[in-house]
Amino acid sequence: MLRFLLIQPGSTDLDEQGRIKGSLDIPLNEKGADQVARIVEQLSEMEIDRVYAAPCQSARQTAEAVAADHQIKIKCLDRMQNINHGLWHGKLIEEVKTSQPKMYKQYQDHPEQACPPGGESMSQAVERVQAVLTKLLKKHKHGTIALIVSDPLASVVRSLLRHCELNDLWQSEQDNGNWELIELDPGKMALSY
Repeated sequence: MLRFLLIQPGSTDLDEQGRIKGSLDIPLNEKGADQVARIVEQLSEMEIDRVYAAPCQSARQTAEAVAADHQIKIKCLDRMQNINHGLWHGKLIEEVKTSQPKMYKQYQDHPEQACPPGGESMSQAVERVQAVLTKLLKKHKHGTIALIVSDPLASVVRSLLRHCELNDLWQSEQDNGNWELIELDPGKMALSY
C-alpha cells in the first residue's frame, strides 16, 4: 500500500498577518519553526521512505527538518509551487473579501472555477498537480511518501488523492503546521477530481 503523508509547512509572517502568500517565497517565522518541531516529534516513529517538497522556503525548511530526523534526503518539486494568486499576493484575505466580494465568494463556494486577477486558474493548478502526482504514483508503489506543500495547493493534492471536491480555500489558506496521512487503495490509484 502507498501512503502519502501530506504536510503543510509551518507558518510565516504573512500567514500570521492573514495575508495571501500564494507563490511568494517566505521563510518560516518563530511560530512556524515551533510548529515544524512539533511535526517532527509527532512523526519521529513513523517510517518515511521519501520526502518531497515544494520549492518555497517554508516548505523546504519543513522538509529539511522532517528528512533530517529520518536521515533521508529531500527532493524539491518545482511544479508543486503554490498557486499563483496574481494581484492578490500579499493582500489581506479580509481586503479581498471587501474589495472583490464576488470573486471572494466564488473562490469560497466554487474554487474549481476561480482565477485570481493576473494569477493561475484553479483548473491550471489542478492539471499541474495531477501531472506531478501521476509521476509519483508511477515511481512509488508502496511505502510512505512525505509531501510538503502549502495550502491552498495542499487542498488540491488532498482532493486528487481522496477523490473529493475542493473545500473552502480561504480557510485552508490559514492552515499551517498540520499533517495528515492519506492511504491509497491500490484499486483506486488513478487520480480524479
